[in-house]
Amino acid sequence: MNRVYLGLGSNAARDYHLQRGLDALSELGTDLQVSPVFESDAVGMLGKRFYNLVAVLDTRLSLADLNAALKAIEAACGRREAKAPGRITLDIDILTYGELTGVHAGLQLPRPEVLRNAFVLWPLALLAPQVILPGTELTYAQHWAAWQGTQQLWPVAFVWHDRALTPQALLLAAQLRAAL
Repeated sequence: MNRVYLGLGSNAARDYHLQRGLDALSELGTDLQVSPVFESDAVGMLGKRFYNLVAVLDTRLSLADLNAALKAIEAACGRREAKAPGRITLDIDILTYGELTGVHAGLQLPRPEVLRNAFVLWPLALLAPQVILPGTELTYAQHWAAWQGTQQLWPVAFVWHDRALTPQALLLAAQLRAAL
């Protein structure tokens, strides 16, 4: 079994596509866990704001087979059919695959966005604060504490299978910060 961390994002029918993506991921392995959901401005493209989250699961799929399965999930959600520029129905990226580092099956691991984008690193730090990012000596929480970027994130209420993924305390803290 390999423990895999995945980044999910959508800026088109965001709730619907993230829920479909999580349902599909639950079929690819065991022990699926999900971070709180955050809203952020689009990065690297013009478009509506994204909802982003991180999921972790244990899978027996090889890296290449997992990547192919994720591309099929994206396609089932209309990713390849999206004709509007800046519209992403569902994006699923492999952030880490076990302890692999470097280029494997054409993928750079860990994915460089882990340390670059707040919408990846903050959810990782909340989901797996004590886990060490492969290829480093620091945990996700330590990387998040040292993050120097300027991206803005907003936690959003999100329910999947009658389970609130974003804790009420995180939502309240964001509301208080916005009111100041």
